Amino acid sequence: MRDTTRAVAGLLAAGLLVLPACGTTSENRGGAAGGQQARADACKGPGEDYRIGMSQANLAEPYRVRMNEDIRTAAAKVPQFEVQFADAAQDNSQQVNDVQNLMTNQVDLLIISPNEAAPLTSEVAQAYNQGTPVIVLDRKVNGDAYSTFIGADNVEIGRKAGQHVAQTLLPQGGKVVEIRGLPGSTPAQERGDGFRQGIKGSKVQIVDSQAADWLRDKGREQMDAILKSQPQIDVLFSHNDPMAEGAYLAAEEAGRTQGIDFVGIDALPIPSGGIKAVEQGRLAASLAYPTGGEEAIEAAKKLLISCENVPKTQTLETELVTQRNASQVYSRENSPG
Repeated sequence: MRDTTRAVAGLLAAGLLVLPACGTTSENRGGAAGGQQARADACKGPGEDYRIGMSQANLAEPYRVRMNEDIRTAAAKVPQFEVQFADAAQDNSQQVNDVQNLMTNQVDLLIISPNEAAPLTSEVAQAYNQGTPVIVLDRKVNGDAYSTFIGADNVEIGRKAGQHVAQTLLPQGGKVVEIRGLPGSTPAQERGDGFRQGIKGSKVQIVDSQAADWLRDKGREQMDAILKSQPQIDVLFSHNDPMAEGAYLAAEEAGRTQGIDFVGIDALPIPSGGIKAVEQGRLAASLAYPTGGEEAIEAAKKLLISCENVPKTQTLETELVTQRNASQVYSRENSPG
């Protein structure tokens, strides 16, 4: 691999984590005229080494820790790849700086999971239009100035959650409280929209909806306040599992877990993840939300090594996890290969 001693020192000073790795729709390889040829030239084949920058929205969410791990694992199988990680700690300005630092360090490809869409759109477009291939992962940016977007359909995930609530948990109707993700992030907007589509035409009512920014502790705080103002809650729908777990803790402390079904999203196949929370009875259901880390590295291989086209959008599959299939899903997701 290339000698990166000086680059590593610069990255440490900039607060970036360096990982040397030993080791899919419409087609897209172009875009703005100024960068199209440069992006095509980014692919130099298997005989070169490549530096990939990964700008992560935060590492406070277990989902994002798992995403980075999936990227590490996949990149470790590609001897030509070296990955540099940056953690924005849920700060838009920090993530802008992270992207600028990665570009200054001349990454060959940028992967970004944006904290919020609008504040990161310009930086992503600038990198892309200058000729750097860009993979947008999980959360979208505005416009289409990127090589490929990889993520699940958050509207569909929300819709499936709403349908499960309306058809299975509350077929006769009932009252739902919603704990939302970060308001400016596309998953929060789309999951909320999808959920409302899923319960449309039923007798299910959303009686309160509060943002907890994807964080367990904030989910607990919001649920604590909601419990004081809502005498009847039949279902808690959370935009991710950590906030649902936080809400469960608040209800447990208030002695109100009986009679409330908790529904989340992520279903991480780890001991502290949503699948185990369903299996153990704290959550009634969780919708699987793949990280896309493995798919991002596969797209990077196509863009940098094999010079192949990549899909402009790659939609990842989701799955409803309940007590009926939680054990099976957990075993399957943790089986080798």
